[in-house]
Amino acid sequence: MQPESGPLKPGPLGSGPSEPQTQPLLALQNLYVNYGAVSALRGVSLHLHAGEVVALLGANGAGKSTTLRAISNLIKVASGQILLDGSPLTGLSPTEVVARGVAHCPEGRRVFGGMSVLENLRLGASVRSDSEGIKSDTERMLSLFPILAERRSQAAGTLSGGEQQMLALARALMARPRLLLLDEPSLGVAPLIIKEIFKILRELRETGVTILLVEQNARAALGLADRAYVLRTGSVALSGSAAELSQSEEVAQAYLGGGAA
Repeated sequence: MQPESGPLKPGPLGSGPSEPQTQPLLALQNLYVNYGAVSALRGVSLHLHAGEVVALLGANGAGKSTTLRAISNLIKVASGQILLDGSPLTGLSPTEVVARGVAHCPEGRRVFGGMSVLENLRLGASVRSDSEGIKSDTERMLSLFPILAERRSQAAGTLSGGEQQMLALARALMARPRLLLLDEPSLGVAPLIIKEIFKILRELRETGVTILLVEQNARAALGLADRAYVLRTGSVALSGSAAELSQSEEVAQAYLGGGAA
């Protein structure tokens, strides 16, 4: 684990010596984002390789959610590059970003409350035209999230907070993303549901879905992730394998509620 001035270059599973890497699936290069006169991101550089789970940690206002919104082109980038398989995402519409294989599950769930669970799931596949595949994936989501199968005809707005979070995640997966941007999946969710959500995320990891995870529960995030970046006031302050950051006294004091084990 090192400061951004000399970041680690961990292997694809975030541990062991560096090895030659193929082109990253996602690369952010010297990214700047402004909200009026306020600099939200200041030179953020990070990368993800296919199949990795990478966590973004940091205090409120550090720029974590802004990073995800910039990747999805929900906010304008002042300068820098966002590359997917070496091709720029900047300048594309959010719909075009989804069509390129990037799905964003935002903080606060944002399900369509007046629509049923099934209707929300189908909206997640709006960029697809393979009707049989959509039907198959809908059944897969209902199998992956059994509570949604029980509620399939129920209005999404009547679900509990945890059930809505599961629906938001399932809806994002309906796009068959190569890269899933996941923003605070445990926020406002009961502990038992958090445990279930992270169990599902581990299953998704085994299927090869690449995940960039913003999560307030740093311990849970580092338990799932291969690598992690720590943002501080819009810049990358630390980076390294999840194991290294879990053992860092600085990270432990700031995000894990005490000294490192």
